[in-house]
Amino acid sequence: MSDRRAIPDAPPPAATGGNELVPRFTGQGYDTEQVQQRREWLERKLGVSFPLIAAGAIPTEQMRGNIENPIGTAQMPLGVAGPLLVNGSHARGSFYVPMATTEGALVRSYERGMAMLTRAGGVTTRIFLDENVVCPTFFFESVDEAERFVAALPDHFETLRAEAGSTTTHGRLTRVDARPSGRSVIVSFHYHTADAQGMNMIVKATERAAQWLVNSGAAPRFRIFSGMSSEKRASGFLLAGGKGKTVVAGARVPAGVLASYMRMTPAQVASVWHDTILGHLHANAIGFNAHYANGLAAIFIACGQDVANVANAAVGITDYEVTDDGDLYASVTLPSLTVATVGGGTALGTSAECLRMLGCAGAGGAPKFAEIIAASLLAGELSMAAAIGSGEFVAAHEAYGRNRPASEGPR
Repeated sequence: MSDRRAIPDAPPPAATGGNELVPRFTGQGYDTEQVQQRREWLERKLGVSFPLIAAGAIPTEQMRGNIENPIGTAQMPLGVAGPLLVNGSHARGSFYVPMATTEGALVRSYERGMAMLTRAGGVTTRIFLDENVVCPTFFFESVDEAERFVAALPDHFETLRAEAGSTTTHGRLTRVDARPSGRSVIVSFHYHTADAQGMNMIVKATERAAQWLVNSGAAPRFRIFSGMSSEKRASGFLLAGGKGKTVVAGARVPAGVLASYMRMTPAQVASVWHDTILGHLHANAIGFNAHYANGLAAIFIACGQDVANVANAAVGITDYEVTDDGDLYASVTLPSLTVATVGGGTALGTSAECLRMLGCAGAGGAPKFAEIIAASLLAGELSMAAAIGSGEFVAAHEAYGRNRPASEGPR
């Protein structure tokens, strides 16, 4: 059996004292009046007013399933970068990419790369793998029992797929892989999750399938999470793909276009890549990139993604090559890009509007969204490489990234 424990409801808040729990109200308190009462309770308790938190545009009832103890909404600046020409299997045409961030110079940096790539003829994008994974551990009395379990696992696949499929209409079990470790075995359950990120969905499906293995006598017990799937954590496991979409974006940038936009030669960009590879090696980094997390976080926040998945989505490889005819070929490989266009926060408020801005909202939009993100990250990588190589990085942040009155100017 699994090791899950039921978590009882929290006790009601204390009537007096300084450590009361936040009021929950009947039914978790998602209607407008209850959210207001909770917010006003907090204002009285802390002696602080929250007019902007109260001013959000998301109906409070729509927050159910996305957050607990709601008091309103958070706000942050939203910019747009583009045009970005994408020549993908799913994303085709010019796009304007929404980015929510408080880091000055970020949107401008990505836009510079996008404009250059568009002038160069656009970015080719392709998805090589599209799945998500849960990796429970099964425990045995001895190594030989573990070996018998691994040997018999392929014979159980169709039953496991049926058991997992009985819990969801969207997730589909595609394969299972076993990895023995002493007398335990970690089994990777791989799923196609369509346009959903789907982690909660496939954990439920995996628990059902794993429980069948226990009930059938194939294994004595299991634990639903081993940690190997690297959900919201960076690891070498992610470089092989299988945690989200494996997306590659690449573009040939003519030397003249590169010089016009970045004031760099292909050889100079390749030199920046070489020098910073050495630093990555000394840091024992996983993969190589300049700042995937910047673009990912900004687009994820804008488009209602589970932002903590930046930790796994930012594992990847940026590559620069000088072609035989002296141009630059640049590419990014994102082996574990976890995105969604249905479920989660994708339909809430401005998130839905930003996905519509990209033409990616709703069913069928996730592959297109993934290709646009990959192309956007390539633009950001090129702009960062040029800023470092040309010595403009500090000046750019002075011009765009300092929070000072406009009349004051750079200093």
